Amino acid sequence: MKAIIYTEYGSPDVLHLAEVEKPAPKDNEVLIKIYAVSVNYGDTLARNFKGISPSKFNMPFIFWFLARFSFGLNQPKNNILGSELAGKIESVGKDVKLFKAGDDVFGYRAQSMGANAEYICMPENGLLTIKPANMTYDEAALVPYGALTALNLLRAVNIQRGQKVLINGASGAIGSAAVQLAKHYGAEVTGVCGTPRLEFVKSLGADKVIDYTKEDFTKNGQTYDLIFDILGRSSFAQCKSSLNPNGRYLLASFKMKQLLQMLWTSKIGDKKVICALSGENIADLHSIKELIEAGKLKSIIDKRFPLEQIPEAHRYIESGNKKGNVVIVLDHNRAS
Repeated sequence: MKAIIYTEYGSPDVLHLAEVEKPAPKDNEVLIKIYAVSVNYGDTLARNFKGISPSKFNMPFIFWFLARFSFGLNQPKNNILGSELAGKIESVGKDVKLFKAGDDVFGYRAQSMGANAEYICMPENGLLTIKPANMTYDEAALVPYGALTALNLLRAVNIQRGQKVLINGASGAIGSAAVQLAKHYGAEVTGVCGTPRLEFVKSLGADKVIDYTKEDFTKNGQTYDLIFDILGRSSFAQCKSSLNPNGRYLLASFKMKQLLQMLWTSKIGDKKVICALSGENIADLHSIKELIEAGKLKSIIDKRFPLEQIPEAHRYIESGNKKGNVVIVLDHNRAS
């Protein structure tokens, strides 16, 4: 089968098309013919992880160390990137009960990756379920990571109807899902993003959108019950005056300083710092599917690239010009 592989860390130039062995499912696995796979920040990070120092990494040193060991110290352990996918089950192992050949599915591989290829095997009890009926493969492949993470983190702060919520980094995978989920929970949502992505965030349902290149949300006099900072670009000190009494400053990416602030604010004051980790599970993926089919979550595609142009997709993401989601499409003479 065809796959995009990389055998060393570096720029998008390290990615290249190759012929590799097509996998065969084990007794508890399904073989998926991949029709679409996302490309996001996590893929670009993993591709050049050797060049990411602990100071550049968005999490504490121990997480950087574990990730470096997981990805490979001097060269990649897993030579195929890609963690979100959608496709059709081609065959199943003899013990598989949950799926059958012909099922349309979507799923998430996390750090195992391997989806930048024509086929992949996954265990039937992995993060895999039937594709939403009202989404194409291209749209479904963009959902799992961001939606699962946003769902878990918003649950961590017990988001409530009527709350005012600001999402800093509203155009990425997590942020765009958080905008839609916060609206689903009945919040009034303000999204913060760069100029090229303003229309994208508006189309997700945000009540207000702030262009961070033109306005500092911490200095405009507005206050919120929840400030959700996806990449930790702000600070609690900056945001404290923008929080209402009993407000929460939620971080998806954080350092040791923010962990200490969480401990401190848990004891002192009414405004709290929350550093949360996402623990994805299949029940949550089923919930995401139900929300999609109820019209509460959607994917908006900025650009599509064929498999062989994954290096160009990485360059596009790193250019800073992307306006929404980027998806890789594999033809297979597909019907949808």
